[in-house]
Amino acid sequence: MDIKHHQNGARGQRRKQPHTTVQRLLSWGLPVSCSRFLWRQPGEFPVTAFLLGAGAGGLLAIGLGAMGWGTSPHIRCASLLLVPKMLGKEGRLFVLGYALAAIYVGPVANLRHNLNDVIASLGCTVELQINNTRAAWRISTAPLRAVFKDLLSSKELLRAETRKHLLCSCALHQEEKQAGVLGLNTSWERVSTEVRDYVHHQEARLEWALGLLHVLLSCTFLLVLHASFSYMDSYNHDIRFDNIYISTYFCQIDDRRKKLGKRTLLPLRKAEEKTVIFPCKPTIQASEMSNVVRELLETLPILLLLVVLCGLDWALYSIFDTIRHHSFLQYSFRSSHKLEVKVGGDSMLARLLRKTIGALNTSSETVMESNNMPCLPQPVGLDARAYWRAALPIGLLVCLCLLQAFGYRLRRVIAAFYFPKREKKRILFLYNDLLKKRAAFTKLRRAAILRRARQQKAPVSPGVSATASSWLGLSTAVYLLVVLGRHAAAVPGLHAPRRSSLPPPLVTATTTLPTRG
Repeated sequence: MDIKHHQNGARGQRRKQPHTTVQRLLSWGLPVSCSRFLWRQPGEFPVTAFLLGAGAGGLLAIGLGAMGWGTSPHIRCASLLLVPKMLGKEGRLFVLGYALAAIYVGPVANLRHNLNDVIASLGCTVELQINNTRAAWRISTAPLRAVFKDLLSSKELLRAETRKHLLCSCALHQEEKQAGVLGLNTSWERVSTEVRDYVHHQEARLEWALGLLHVLLSCTFLLVLHASFSYMDSYNHDIRFDNIYISTYFCQIDDRRKKLGKRTLLPLRKAEEKTVIFPCKPTIQASEMSNVVRELLETLPILLLLVVLCGLDWALYSIFDTIRHHSFLQYSFRSSHKLEVKVGGDSMLARLLRKTIGALNTSSETVMESNNMPCLPQPVGLDARAYWRAALPIGLLVCLCLLQAFGYRLRRVIAAFYFPKREKKRILFLYNDLLKKRAAFTKLRRAAILRRARQQKAPVSPGVSATASSWLGLSTAVYLLVVLGRHAAAVPGLHAPRRSSLPPPLVTATTTLPTRG
């Protein structure tokens, strides 16, 4: 006790003595309680450290956020972009971590508990068999052991009777161990201990992996923040990035051109509708469906993992429960022993036999009953609430996949709200791009149709005049051009250099077919 007191006193003296200049200054300017809190040992003052740390971190975050929101629209835009980003790939990654944790806490933990219970049950059953065999052996050999014990207690008397009548012979027995048989008598306790240690080692490794997963999930918020700033930078610097939305300003441009008598785009052709998105439609459109299907396919592995683990847990629980109900054994050992030996005479041999064999004159009756109820496995089954708790994060993951398209629309709306001039430039570029693609495609198809009409021009019959023949070819070409104008599709990859905000109207060419005179 004196040594411990001396050590505590020395530790207190070391704590009071500052080791650095900063510690010396803080110890001089702060109260003793504050200095003790600042230079505390790990594990001291946990509640105070948590409250002060959370308060200081919250105030710092609020202060930095207020400064950013007050000085920069980029900070405001990136902060609001966190909401649609949580509905996208980054949010699904965050929910995926919670789904894995829910699977580990639910079916995996129950499987581990049931398997450990079965291992303990097997060890208990073997030990019970060994104990019952040992007890039966002890009961059956109790009379013989009593004889030998009596002989050992009366060895001096036997030595006096047999002295000068028996020759003694001494034999020394020495135990020798051979390398070929060493290690073969390994006890069940040792095997059970090794198996249990191996299971605990694997559990420790799994716990370490889960701890690392939790640390990585804590850093997921940084990925979401980086994705928000990355989208904002791409929106402001790349005019083609995510520029596929038919907004209200797009419709206003088309109405203004329609009033001026120029070429318009609305309503779009079917082929053009597959490449753009109407943000006001409540359904998932064709250009968004491919991403949704791909994300749903990515959630199939985690869903299959949950189904397999839940099915395996239910199957093992059913097997272990059946074993528990149909493996009850009751051991009953009954032993009765009655022996009476009478030796007559007064000779030395008679007296010796009475002292040895006479010890067998015993009678006993033993009843031993036991059962394996304590050794039966006690499996635990998951209830419906546990299954719902494990499946809820995966259901949320599927919902995020379906809501991803609307999250992408929302992020474009937020960026357009904070950068309206940039949004107008992007919409003008999209309108001009679609107009140029349609004009180029129409021009290419008109040339192809005229070339086909010249190649397939039928010979003129004697009863048809040249004028009628020319009018027939011209009407056929005009009809094909009209049909082409109705069913032409957009051709990507044709981009002419833009000289003004809106492209000039398409100039139509008049084609005159030669006539025979």
